[in-house]
Amino acid sequence: MGNNFKMLAKTLYGLEELLAEELRKLGASKVEIGTRNVTFEGDTGFMYKANLCCRTAIKILKPITAFNVFTEEDLYKKVYAVPWEEYMDHSGSLAVDATVFSKQFTHSKFIALKTKDAIVDRFRDREGERPDVDLEHPTLRINIHIDRNICTVSLDSSGKSLHKRGYKVASTFAPINEVLAAGMIMLSGWNGQCDFLDPMCGSGTILTEAAMIACNIPPNLNRDEFGFENWPDFDVDLFELIEDAALKKIRDFNFKIYGFDKDERSVKKAKENVKSANLQEFIEIKTQDFFTSEKMSDKYMFLVFNPPYDERLSVDDVKEFYGSIGNTLKRNYPGTQAWIITSNMEALKSVGLRPSKRIKLYNGKLESKFVKYDLYEGSKKAKKQSNA
Repeated sequence: MGNNFKMLAKTLYGLEELLAEELRKLGASKVEIGTRNVTFEGDTGFMYKANLCCRTAIKILKPITAFNVFTEEDLYKKVYAVPWEEYMDHSGSLAVDATVFSKQFTHSKFIALKTKDAIVDRFRDREGERPDVDLEHPTLRINIHIDRNICTVSLDSSGKSLHKRGYKVASTFAPINEVLAAGMIMLSGWNGQCDFLDPMCGSGTILTEAAMIACNIPPNLNRDEFGFENWPDFDVDLFELIEDAALKKIRDFNFKIYGFDKDERSVKKAKENVKSANLQEFIEIKTQDFFTSEKMSDKYMFLVFNPPYDERLSVDDVKEFYGSIGNTLKRNYPGTQAWIITSNMEALKSVGLRPSKRIKLYNGKLESKFVKYDLYEGSKKAKKQSNA
């Protein structure tokens, strides 16, 4: 426990509780929920594990110092004083991300630039050479967070956002974020206990995340690298040990995951992504218009899907489209639990079904609702009478 340190995991709005529970199950201590983030403590091995195994984390940050700042010059001097040579070499490269919530500091890009200047100036002054800036593949990615006058400097152990799992080789227009997809499935309560369908599957993100959840496959197993792999103290043997332990927890899945899309190109791309993730044995995808489809068996089933909102993907008559969703669910999908995410609240009214749950989420910058519909075998009244 003496080697534990504080970390911060970033996530999407509405997924904080899920992420906290993931971290607790993995073994984190002192877990505290914030807005779009969760703080926790663990050792270096746990940092590796959190990056590999957390489905709802976007970043795992390791704070290294915090101080008060009142001017830009103040920020420069205090960042300059950090012993950056302990974290990277002058021959390496860096990138700085900044977020600011302050009346004094209002431009995050300027704060990032000032931070970068302080770091490279320290190297130049001490060693006569300076590291390069590489926004895509830096040796060290640094995060600056200013809340009023408190500046926290962190190392980004993830590197690229953790939603970039590494399995996606083909993308459709307006694909759903992998972290959001995993969060939706987890919020629905599905974990592999029955068949699963995404009837408007696009590039197959929801399908792939569902299969990884069902089989307990680490979500970031397919990534090329994490940020911490470039750190001077990276312990490759420890990382491989943690990876092997996570692989041993993969479980069998005895049901089926189905995907429909009426667009053949989307189906082709979804199949490519599923193959890239090596999940073909669990997922069956076909070209099919949901509105002419029906449930494949009389077994209980979950549906989770992301229909067009008439925002990034246009629909000729969005209210009629959502009305058809409701009619198809009522007529052809009895004995199912259907979950839909949308930012189009007016269109949602046209579904014509009473949702039993509404959860506020964001799909990108679009405020959305994730809603649940219970489709009973026969009428709800008949179901209640049969249970009486």
